[in-house]
Amino acid sequence: MTVLVTGATGNAGRQVVNELLALGQEVRAVTRNAAAARLPAGVEVVEGDLTRPETIPFDGVTGVHLLTNAGDDYAELLTGPDLVARAEKAGVRRVTVLWSGSRSPLEDAVTASSLEWTVLRPVDFMSNALVWAESVRDLGEVREPFAYARSALVHEGDIGAVAAAVLVRGGHGGRTYTLTGPDALSVPQQVATISAAIGREITYVEQSEQEARDEMLAAGRPAEVADFLLRWKKDMPAEGYTVVSDVEDVLGRPARSFASWAREHAGAFVSAAGTRR
Repeated sequence: MTVLVTGATGNAGRQVVNELLALGQEVRAVTRNAAAARLPAGVEVVEGDLTRPETIPFDGVTGVHLLTNAGDDYAELLTGPDLVARAEKAGVRRVTVLWSGSRSPLEDAVTASSLEWTVLRPVDFMSNALVWAESVRDLGEVREPFAYARSALVHEGDIGAVAAAVLVRGGHGGRTYTLTGPDALSVPQQVATISAAIGREITYVEQSEQEARDEMLAAGRPAEVADFLLRWKKDMPAEGYTVVSDVEDVLGRPARSFASWAREHAGAFVSAAGTRR
């Protein structure tokens, strides 16, 4: 069985690739820059762009992992109907769709198709905490707004494991899974967890909404992306902080905790020289 993974070099995409390999599958990984992919040996790496469906090689593929947005600016993918038509014509059987926060033309096209589809809705990635790494290393602090907001964030490895299980084993057609970790945590709680993992106290500094927006814009985020992220954090819907059992239901094991994620990634939050200030 050959499975095609789009967004294969992203936080979740790499995990999907790794989990498929662990299940003994042939993997065709699609990326916009094959030379910079740095994927495991044995993976067939091809260049393609979801905004140009003709570049996605569906031939000889049984399962496909798709994204609902395109590029670094989180732009909504508008080529869903063409992508789905090409997948159906090529004989693809199963597809997983990684949700990006709202209903999309791709999701609409997939769910109306003849494919055995499953939508995966992670509420928040644990790996998003890596954006704090530089500030923790250099200043020993994390600056974020909305101290009260909680998120049932999920380990990106669990996203990959669920996608791989669905694509390889089947039996999940027509289902939408909300993927969460085992806890709903505020940013101060996440900071405390990382602090325990690295053995160093980290200070949480609550920003104003405007300060956070200005910082995002200064870092090069488009205004519409900054506003979307801030709205999500400020007025998170109930599904964003409600822990559900979908990961465990699919995998037959508990979802991984943020504490385990923090221990795995502790090195990212410590200076290169290992100094703890």
